[in-house]
Amino acid sequence: MFSKRVRAGKRRTYFLDVKKTRGNDYFITITESTRREDGYGYKRHKIFLYKEDFNRFVASLNEVVNHVKTELMPDFDYEEFDRRQAEWEAQNRDMDDDEFRDEDLDAVENRTEEGEEEDAPKEKKSRKKKEDDLDDEDDVKW
Repeated sequence: MFSKRVRAGKRRTYFLDVKKTRGNDYFITITESTRREDGYGYKRHKIFLYKEDFNRFVASLNEVVNHVKTELMPDFDYEEFDRRQAEWEAQNRDMDDDEFRDEDLDAVENRTEEGEEEDAPKEKKSRKKKEDDLDDEDDVKW
């Protein structure tokens, strides 16, 4: 339908996908895909966002991000990450396609045209894994 990919360094990629339900309705999935430390496969975390929640979700996300940027870390240079990412992508253009090909193919294979009914059960199966995955993520420490 419609997809955007946001690469966040070497190990993490976000996929934002518009999907269609059998009833010709639309929703968004937000998927964080992180390369496993052992190099075999990816850990995925998915959020389903439905149309009735779009405005509140975007407003709340903007409010939380702005709070961090203005109240908690006003002196931090957030654009530094954009510059570093652009520099990294420029240096790794040739490697880039090969490096992310498996992840992209996995993401495409997991997408269906039928939408929510087929995606939701897969998400339920992985809930037990999510708790374990949170313990060993090295990108974010709480």
